[in-house]
Amino acid sequence: MAEPLVAISVKQPWAALLAAGIKTIEIRSWATRRRGKVLIHAGKIADDRSAGWDRITTPELRELAALRGGIIGVGELYACKGYATARAFATDAELHLNDPDWFKPRLCGFAFRNLKTVPFHPCPGQTLFFKVEYNA
Repeated sequence: MAEPLVAISVKQPWAALLAAGIKTIEIRSWATRRRGKVLIHAGKIADDRSAGWDRITTPELRELAALRGGIIGVGELYACKGYATARAFATDAELHLNDPDWFKPRLCGFAFRNLKTVPFHPCPGQTLFFKVEYNA
């Protein structure tokens, strides 16, 4: 029987970069106290900004970034970092992969570790965290 797990939907190519462990912080405008295993869901709509797509440099990453509308990875959410200043946001730029100019007050960084890709599992995404029946 599938274990109900929690997922977070992320636009491509950011979902692929997160699942592959290249990106280890996911930026959100809201904080969370959630910790533990979280599935990475690739949203149906992609982000058109070149900043993420420029980091898709291997055939494996291209294949992963092409997936939409399903689970593509899993990782451990171990911290939620608040970014009160542009300087703090810029300090973690190589972890969240966003341009420092993208900073807005009160952004939060969901810090992940032990990230890995998993076989594609189609399912609809949702805003915020959502439950998914998945054999992890």
